[in-house]
Amino acid sequence: MGKTIKKVICTLLFLTLCTSTVLLAYLHFFAPDEENLSGEWITQMDMKAQAAVTALDWLQDIEAISLSLEEMEAYLPDLSIQVHLTLEQTAPFAGTFHSSILPESYVACRQAAYEALAMAFLDLLAKRLHMAGFPDATDRGTLEALVQETFGMSTFSYLTTYGPALLPTLEEFQARYDGSGTYQSADGILTWRFDSPGNALSEISECYIRKGNYLVLTQKSGPASQGHIPGTYPVVYTLQSQETQTMDPQDAEY
Repeated sequence: MGKTIKKVICTLLFLTLCTSTVLLAYLHFFAPDEENLSGEWITQMDMKAQAAVTALDWLQDIEAISLSLEEMEAYLPDLSIQVHLTLEQTAPFAGTFHSSILPESYVACRQAAYEALAMAFLDLLAKRLHMAGFPDATDRGTLEALVQETFGMSTFSYLTTYGPALLPTLEEFQARYDGSGTYQSADGILTWRFDSPGNALSEISECYIRKGNYLVLTQKSGPASQGHIPGTYPVVYTLQSQETQTMDPQDAEY
C-alpha cells in the first residue's frame, strides 16, 4: 500500500510539474512583461489533489475494500483557499506588501473536503457490510445511525476529530500567508521580509514571473524556500482591476 501511495504522489507531482512548466513557458514567451507589481492580487490555491491523496491513504485501511485515486477525486468538489495580496511599489524593484488568507474560504474548503470524505467513507462501509452479509444495512440513513451509535457522533464529526488531516490547519496557512512587510525583486527572485509579529517567518524568497495580469510564484530551491506549504506551488495570482473590484455583477450583464 505504501508503494502505491508513493507512486500516486509521484504521479501527481509529475503532472503538477508538467502543468507548471507549460504555464511558465507560455507566460515567459507569449505574455507582455511588466516590472511594476503594484496592485490588488488574488489567488485560489487548489487543495483538491492533496486532499484526495490523504483521504485515499486513510480509506484504504478499510479491510478488503479498494478505491482508486480517480474514484476518490470524483467525490471531491473543487477545493480552493483564497489569498489576498496587496503590493505597492515604493522604489525600483522594491515596495511594501500585505497578505492574508480569507478565513471563510478555508472554512468552506475544509467543510467541503470532509463532507466528501464522509460520503466516500459511508459508501465503502456499505460495501464492507454487504460483503459481510448485511445487505439491508447499506443505505446512508442506516449507516449514519450506525456510526452515531458506534462513535457517539456523526460521520462528519468523527472524521474531523479522528480522521486524516485533509488540509494544513488554518493557523499553518496564516503563519505562512498572513502578514505585511517589504519586498524586493531581482533576477527573477522575490524576497519577502515580514515585519508582522504574528508571522512565523521573517524572510521568504520565491521565484516569480510577472506577465500582464498574472503573477506566478514558484518554489526557490535551497534554505530560503522554508515555510512553504507542500502541494501549493505554483501559486498564480491574478491582478484585480479597479473595475473588477467595484463593479456590481449585474452591471456586467448585457
